[in-house]
Amino acid sequence: MPHMSVSNPLNGDYWGLCAMRYAGLALAFVSSCCYAFSGPMAKYLIAAGLAPIEAVWARMAGAGLLLVAVLAVVKPRALRIPRSRLPFLGLYAVVAVAGVQALYFVAITRLPVGIALLLEFMAPVMVVAWVRLVRKVRLARAAYIGAVVAVVGLGIVVEAWQGLRLDALGLLLGLLAGACCAGYFLMNDSFGDELDPLGLIAWGLLGAAVVLVPFARPWDIPWEAFTVSATPVAGAQTLPVLVAYLWMALVATVIAYILGVNAVRRLSAAVGATVASLEVIGGAIVAWALVGETLGAFQIVGGLIVLSGALLAQTATASVPPPPPAAPGLGEEPLGAPARG
Repeated sequence: MPHMSVSNPLNGDYWGLCAMRYAGLALAFVSSCCYAFSGPMAKYLIAAGLAPIEAVWARMAGAGLLLVAVLAVVKPRALRIPRSRLPFLGLYAVVAVAGVQALYFVAITRLPVGIALLLEFMAPVMVVAWVRLVRKVRLARAAYIGAVVAVVGLGIVVEAWQGLRLDALGLLLGLLAGACCAGYFLMNDSFGDELDPLGLIAWGLLGAAVVLVPFARPWDIPWEAFTVSATPVAGAQTLPVLVAYLWMALVATVIAYILGVNAVRRLSAAVGATVASLEVIGGAIVAWALVGETLGAFQIVGGLIVLSGALLAQTATASVPPPPPAAPGLGEEPLGAPARG
């Protein structure tokens, strides 16, 4: 008897869900590439005379003002925050934006940069643990393994064994930076439809700039530095500091945050955090191209391992259950199907 195909109305939903998830992966990847420019571009500002925390403040304030100004003209509705969501917005600005930046920059005053970076990018493991233990959500095995593999790869990239004697306070600050980074992904995964992602990002960046004012002391920033050109190290590309700053504010902050938030909304906090670890690899490549920093064997091998972990984690998004078989008859439930309602 010839096989007769039966159309299934759920097929459209299934393939739509797959398309949304792969779109989320693409957004997360491009977001990581944009974030990768933040470190190398900040080096031009630092070479021109700004302190690291001053460069961070300029980045947050400039990006926040730019996005608020654009939204006020193009999409003013996005800037409206319901009064009931103001506490969430405040927490987002303090934890998801300012906390990650400030704690990381304080941590590198007590730890090697590579170790501090590794601790910050413990975020994928923290997110997976939170989702499993607190939210009680059972994840695909690929999400767990991918997060761990990515962190191991990062350890090789930064050559973590070089800084085995760790300062206790620096270790705590680095882990807190990682927790704030995890909070960024979890909060992006949890806010409802009453908040526009663009408005959340705009006010979050401005709020972070306000929080960092006592530490950055913007009135002491050498603003004349933005009128010169700088070369971070011998052999690096020379760029106008203003060009480096605008690229950092627009591409490495505004575009990166917009793509990153929308990626997590399409994927999940666990997968989005693991894919975001590619930022470290992208940053190394950009630093090699612009600043002249060399890539050693450990960076290349570790980068491949990080990439493997990210690819493994993304298979968790591919574990969408196939559409259930078509109903055997009108008004009849398929065998083993859950009851409607």
